[in-house]
Amino acid sequence: MAERPTIIDFVELYTHKFADHPYLREKVGGEWKIYTQEQTRTEAYRIGAGLMSLGLEKGDKIALLSESRAMWILAELGAMYAGATDVPLSVNLAEGADLIFRINHSESKWVLVSGNNLPKIRAIKSSCPQLKRVIVFDDTAFDYDRLEADEIRMSEVQAMGDEFLKARPGDFVERYKSVGPDDYANISYTSGTTADPKGILLTHRNYTANVAQGNSVISVGEGEVMLIILPLDHCFAHVAGMYTMMYYGGSIAFVPIGKNALATLRNVPLAIKETRPHVMLSVPALARNFKKNIENGIKAKGPTVEKLFNFAVKNAIAYNKEYYNRGGILNWWRKPLMWLFDKLIFKNVREGFGGRMRFFVGGGALLDIELQRFFCAVGMPMFQGYGLTEATPIICANSAGHAIFGSSGRLVKPMDCKICDADGKEVPIGEKGEIVIRGENVMAGYWKNPKATAETVVDGWLHTGDMGYICPFDTDFLYVVGRFKSLLISSDGEKYSPEAFEDSLPEVSKYVSQVVLHNNQNPYTVVMIVPEKDALKEFVKKQGLDPESREGKIAMLDKIQAEIDTYKTGGPHADLFPDRWLPAAVIVCEEAFSIANQMMNSTMKIVRRKVEEHYADRIEYAYTAEGKLLHNEKNINALN
Repeated sequence: MAERPTIIDFVELYTHKFADHPYLREKVGGEWKIYTQEQTRTEAYRIGAGLMSLGLEKGDKIALLSESRAMWILAELGAMYAGATDVPLSVNLAEGADLIFRINHSESKWVLVSGNNLPKIRAIKSSCPQLKRVIVFDDTAFDYDRLEADEIRMSEVQAMGDEFLKARPGDFVERYKSVGPDDYANISYTSGTTADPKGILLTHRNYTANVAQGNSVISVGEGEVMLIILPLDHCFAHVAGMYTMMYYGGSIAFVPIGKNALATLRNVPLAIKETRPHVMLSVPALARNFKKNIENGIKAKGPTVEKLFNFAVKNAIAYNKEYYNRGGILNWWRKPLMWLFDKLIFKNVREGFGGRMRFFVGGGALLDIELQRFFCAVGMPMFQGYGLTEATPIICANSAGHAIFGSSGRLVKPMDCKICDADGKEVPIGEKGEIVIRGENVMAGYWKNPKATAETVVDGWLHTGDMGYICPFDTDFLYVVGRFKSLLISSDGEKYSPEAFEDSLPEVSKYVSQVVLHNNQNPYTVVMIVPEKDALKEFVKKQGLDPESREGKIAMLDKIQAEIDTYKTGGPHADLFPDRWLPAAVIVCEEAFSIANQMMNSTMKIVRRKVEEHYADRIEYAYTAEGKLLHNEKNINALN
């Protein structure tokens, strides 16, 4: 393989090396269909040649809007073989301005779309004058007569590709061999958690470099199965899933597609049971749901089993400590107990995940340490990593035998990393500052935005906008502690990061589902809380109160406040955050933060600015004398 291989070089090498290995697994018509690596390459040829037959030129932009499925990967690879630049779009984008902006801004001339999402494209085609053709994945989604003049089925494109490969095989080979490492593989638009979306230019070499870098810190076994729950429009699923499993001769399975995003999520347990994955890509929000499901399943077995389970978890957590320092002379007696509880309890828990799960890979910057301890205790460690799309995306990751709970893991190699202050000067090891990296995984820039590019990549160094520090006792490890550019600012000008508290409270409290802190040079910090209403109702019932009564709702509010107070001086979590950073006013939210209301993005991260916009009136109210009171009418009404 070339010294600086393209994605095409990469695919050619590994799909020949592992030609007969299963690679793509998806459920079609109630049965699991498998594409081998060789079949994957063959289908990519057919699609790429078909696109050339339609007139696609090298360098054309081709937007892709679909659920995560085998055809996404086949179509994307086919587009790359034809020399196109892919523009992946999230299925959670509503028809209208968000889609129109991305298609027009990227100058996409072609759209690849699933049948479920075709209505979105039809609704905006007239606003995208540069579009030439819409290629529909599904034959059965719409009757042929209902396809519009500029629409064509993928099956027809594949048939055209067969004819092109017979008639002009040399032209096809010449096209894909003309693709270079610095050519754009895709334009990946930011999710907009902190600002308007920007088109991130990722080259072929960005991707192949990051696969190699990722392999320096984490690996999987040949023939192993990965279940991908995260959307394929994000490069994390590409590098950590699609390309990594191809590299190791493993396979990726997709969750069966439902009628909508929620229905697809409901198919996750069945997909786990049927595919029996060895590894999964996840995010903290999903991990919390898995943990709650495990605990609810144990609770349903009765108080004796629940007490035994809780004791077993506490024993394992005490033995594992922060993973890197697990065991020790004083804990020798815990190991036989761990073995016993593993046979009696934890083995059954793992069977609920297919029985072969070795570990989760957690995307995102922050993962509560208690969540890491829990999954390690039950024998399915969740190894946290960190990255961002501008870094294609992996910067560091924990792994089996090499993990420190609370950290974001070992830095990938080869790559340079330094921590800088607000003036761009490097700070000593152990001090917090902005994470700045340099390597072949750093993006080519922002599409049609030279100003933002120049501000973000300086002399080859990518300024991530995230805050962290290098581990003092093992400089291979990086800690990420929040956003460097999105800090909360108190009235006296002190800046602090909100993410750690926002991740911690829902983890330690079963009465709180989601949390967002707010302070923009205000007298005090306020917290927006999405309550776990069922748990709160159960709590007040045990107090002999009616959950629907005013008295019951006041008791619920008092319980929420009590959970926050555990972080204050004297509380069990008092050492985690300074008291001056803790919220002085509580906003109980009427509506949860979700993808549907755009307060979460496609990777299930809370979009802070959207939450603040949605609850702007409540935030303003919280800074009044009445609104600062816990038992205000708006909080009480929010518990209805």
